[in-house]
Amino acid sequence: MTALSLYVEIFTTTKAQQRTGAVINLGSSLYPNSNSHWVSNSSQFAFGFYKQGNGFAIGIWLETIKQKTVVWTANRDDPPLPQDVSLLLSLDGRLILQDREGLRTPICNSTMPASYASMLDSGNFVLYDDDSMILCQSFDSPTDTLLPGQSLSDGKELVSAESETNHASGRFRLRMQRDGNLVQYPVAVVPPIEKQSEYAYWASRTFGDNVTLTLDHNGQFYLINQTGRVKNFTTNTYVSPKILYRLTLDVDGLFRLYYHSLVQNQSWSVEWSSSNKKCDPLGLCGLNAYCIPINEDPPCRCIPGFDFIDKNQKNLGCKRNFSVDCTSEIDYQNTYSIEEMNGMRIESDPYSVFESRNKSACIEDCLRDCNCGAALFRDQKCMKQRLPLRFAREVGGPAITLVKVGNSRMVQRGGDDDDQVRTRIFISSIAVSSIAVLILALGGVLSYRYRVWEYRRIVSHQGIDYGLLEDFSVRPYTYDELDKATNGFRDQVGEGAFGTVFKGVLTSNGNMKIVAVKRLQEVVADQGEREFRNEMRVIGRTQHKNLVKLLGYCHEGAHRLLIYEFMTNGSLADCLFDSETKPTWEERIRITTNIARGLLYLHEECETQIIHCDVKPENILMDDQKCAKIADFGLSKLLMPNQSRTYTGLRGTRGYVAPEWHKNTAITVKADVYSFGIVLLEVICCRRSVDMEVPEAEVVLSNWVYDCFELGEVDKLVKDHGDEVDKEKLEKIVKVGLWCIQDEPSLRPSMNKVVLMLEGTLEIPDPPSPSSSVSSV
Repeated sequence: MTALSLYVEIFTTTKAQQRTGAVINLGSSLYPNSNSHWVSNSSQFAFGFYKQGNGFAIGIWLETIKQKTVVWTANRDDPPLPQDVSLLLSLDGRLILQDREGLRTPICNSTMPASYASMLDSGNFVLYDDDSMILCQSFDSPTDTLLPGQSLSDGKELVSAESETNHASGRFRLRMQRDGNLVQYPVAVVPPIEKQSEYAYWASRTFGDNVTLTLDHNGQFYLINQTGRVKNFTTNTYVSPKILYRLTLDVDGLFRLYYHSLVQNQSWSVEWSSSNKKCDPLGLCGLNAYCIPINEDPPCRCIPGFDFIDKNQKNLGCKRNFSVDCTSEIDYQNTYSIEEMNGMRIESDPYSVFESRNKSACIEDCLRDCNCGAALFRDQKCMKQRLPLRFAREVGGPAITLVKVGNSRMVQRGGDDDDQVRTRIFISSIAVSSIAVLILALGGVLSYRYRVWEYRRIVSHQGIDYGLLEDFSVRPYTYDELDKATNGFRDQVGEGAFGTVFKGVLTSNGNMKIVAVKRLQEVVADQGEREFRNEMRVIGRTQHKNLVKLLGYCHEGAHRLLIYEFMTNGSLADCLFDSETKPTWEERIRITTNIARGLLYLHEECETQIIHCDVKPENILMDDQKCAKIADFGLSKLLMPNQSRTYTGLRGTRGYVAPEWHKNTAITVKADVYSFGIVLLEVICCRRSVDMEVPEAEVVLSNWVYDCFELGEVDKLVKDHGDEVDKEKLEKIVKVGLWCIQDEPSLRPSMNKVVLMLEGTLEIPDPPSPSSSVSSV
């Protein structure tokens, strides 16, 4: 058989599968607790509702084995479904999920009506038209698994599940790149081509055009294109119609080929694996944790200075076990210390790099720098890094990682001291310490009593809620201190619905620091108090370079003030609408990506999921490097760990609020996605979403953008900006914005997908009109 005929045969397999399954007629329906699934002719595969978490999901699984194996999930990142929903193959030929209020969500996005459906023995669920041509099939959109006869074409990817019982998108991806290379990356990053080697933890190292990954029924899987097989991964497999194979990107980040005997009903066995090293997948242990090659599952440890977020789920990562004070006058050498980790590799993303002759200078610099969470010392260079630390694992080698820890921990000097030396040091230290303790005891007691008295005085004076104090670790200020710092609140730099922002100067350890002081209005005491507490609790849980940093607060009598880092370039609204010099094209691209990454952190990477609820240019601030940072968390909503939606009153700013705010329905993170979409279009076009001073067809920005996109005239959107614009890039970003502002929340992409699309590594289908609901990303 020629290479071309083999290639054609692979891509016509699904056509040959027509009419081989049980016919599912229009009008058929499924329910979670009764008549829950449709099976294939052999009863081997089933499609329908299955139990997931505290609800249900829709997917395909193996029905004939005890070890239930889900091979495909629809809308996998949606929250679990309640028991009062139904799945309909409607009389008008659409496969839809319907809730008790009658809201319909498409499961398959065909624009043509289906005549019937079928669950095939191959594990493929298919919708057909009158001519038995395939309109939509599960094989075209794999989640974490490929079945025999299924392919992964260029540009497509598998994404691991969150856990063995939660099939939402997890941490790892297997991508069939357009250059012909099959590569595994962590989901958290999609590196540009020049940095792929830094983040790829496994690759086929192949190249070619139109390369596809294919799994045969005999268990052989390989890469192929028009010229023939590019690479074989397996050759000697068990050939039998009674053996079933599957390729799965597992929860632990490894890509494996499994086989299962349909006769003996055995458990799945591994035939092939992309690696036999547990620590190869980057990010297996989460943030601020590292992987070690041990026989544990997961093989994770916390970086010094951190504790597990959940000891029962160690792969969730670790959180700092001490607080950092960036404003108080402190003795940093006695407050912090450095622990060394030798042979450790972490993601190198330094914010500061300088020549350092020795390790001691690097340690000293990191201890002094409040932003420094760790430093890498290598090749006489000190590379300081902010938290969180990612992709840490033991690999050996000369690199030294210096981690800042609280002073309750001792500095690790290295592993070459023997027990005898340690014993001598221990005995000597006891002798010296005994004398020192006698001298310091009285001074320590007096100092402690004074500090306790002073702390209680401030707390008592300010009337601070102790429960509120437990939620954050920033410095309290008196009202007089802030009145002096702002020179009587004279230099106003901003104003919002509940407060005014002033520029001020605080002095710490002889150094002056410019800050922004937000004073909440006393005339709206109840609402101002709620906003104050909400903003404290929200931003106290966050730490990200694209979020503004809270430095302190005042809670004294009727006074409620928040102290933030000062952003020298004002708000994004100032840059876009009030400045004579507009941001360049490259700056606009960077700004949208900054905002997207900040929202991604709030939605998916923060310890507590947060819905901002008021994303708009006025709440995006610009630092001296024109890096965008999200601000103003007064209206934000914190979600519980098991919560994905909330019911709340209308919040936000007219023009940026999502349609669901007006429908008295549940609010999810997709409300922020809508607001981001409006802001994205404003950034790209450097104008307000509604402008009455332009021609009538251009008044509503979203309508004008869609009209230009439909006509292939997106260049009109930026024609007056002066700088050179990449039209292909512009069209992609416009498509991202149009997807984000879809009326139907389920059609809007997650912020994770938004980031991937903005970075150019996720394909972007053409969006429908924002007010229609015919497709989804």
